Amino acid sequence: MKPTINNIYFPTLTAVQEAATTLKNVAAVTPLQQNFNLSNTYKANILLKREDLQQVRSYKIRGAYNKINSLSREELENGIVCASAGNHAQGVALACRKKESYGTIYMPAPTPKQKVEQVRMFGGDFVTIKLVGDTFDDAYNEARKESDKEGKVFIHPFDDEKVIEGQGTVGLEIIEQSNDTVDYVFVPVGGGGLVSGLSSVFKHLSPSTKVIGVEPSGAPSMKLAIESSENLKLDKIDKFVDGAAVQQVGALTHKICIENLYDMVTVPEGKVCQTILEMYNKEAIVVEPAGALTVSALDFFKEELAGKNVVCVVSGSNNDITRTAEIKERALLYNGLKHYFIIRFPQRAGALKEFVMNVLGEKDDITFFEYSKKTTRENGPAVVGIELEKSDDLAPLIQRMKDLNFFGEYLNDKPNLFEFLV
Repeated sequence: MKPTINNIYFPTLTAVQEAATTLKNVAAVTPLQQNFNLSNTYKANILLKREDLQQVRSYKIRGAYNKINSLSREELENGIVCASAGNHAQGVALACRKKESYGTIYMPAPTPKQKVEQVRMFGGDFVTIKLVGDTFDDAYNEARKESDKEGKVFIHPFDDEKVIEGQGTVGLEIIEQSNDTVDYVFVPVGGGGLVSGLSSVFKHLSPSTKVIGVEPSGAPSMKLAIESSENLKLDKIDKFVDGAAVQQVGALTHKICIENLYDMVTVPEGKVCQTILEMYNKEAIVVEPAGALTVSALDFFKEELAGKNVVCVVSGSNNDITRTAEIKERALLYNGLKHYFIIRFPQRAGALKEFVMNVLGEKDDITFFEYSKKTTRENGPAVVGIELEKSDDLAPLIQRMKDLNFFGEYLNDKPNLFEFLV
């Protein structure tokens, strides 16, 4: 019998405890660390659950191994298949190696080489990687085809009972490691496997704890599904927070989250980028975008958290170093420090010097400049990116541009043009 309430599956405490036993010597019991900077900022006891310190640098090994370990010898011998753009693939690869079962892992063709190599390293000769399509959905559809055609077990990244129960062991560890009652737990949400398992554990062992799910603003699939009570599929999402950007959450996880969560919030991608930079600069902690979601959400609950015991699950650290420039750019844009304009330069000598000397503020910096001289026009347009010291400097800057007849157009609020720059 499956554990159900009103025909809805919920992980039992026993099932999660059995998963914890299964995961001994496979998944690390990651530390629950107090963070002094965050605690001082929010006047609360802020603890970080460091799932970024797993061998595969995310919590995904928990659910993947718990699922694969539950398969029969016949199923293992027939092979397994999964689809993933990163962390789930690494968890499945390591689980295949440990169980000596052959797996085929489908990944989108644009997946960064570093992530592909990590999957190959963890899986060794036990995995075959197939790069197909442009998106996760393309890879998912191909994986499903192979699963159906070959009769191989498909290891779902989140909407599976054994996967949910494996991820729930994060909640068990938090309760075991906490010296006091946990008042709040912030959990990143993509498809919902982690938050479903964790919140179910807290329902059993610490029902007063408020579990808050956190999604990126560009992919609010769980928030919309809860608000509408219907598991809608989003037509379009921002894939930047790739570990938590899904078009549709799980059927199982959706129903669990409706019952279990205290709140479901979204965080702008730019704020996530700011958190990534702050955690690296202040704490020497490397987090991927999904891993920074929970810390990013604290600002929205600042008054509510004062004096409380708060846990943020830092879900992973598989951050591609080639994204650093984009992360910095998005953070500056979010904080109102980076702005793009079309500037109309008079076609005469000294115009650029006049712009630099009389328009730019003393600490303003040109970070992007693209200009094509048109000799048949009085004014030559240039696309100019400017970084400010303070966001309040924007209005005076625009006014000086207008007063001296340089202003052409502000581009930050024109997405169809802006996407070519960022």
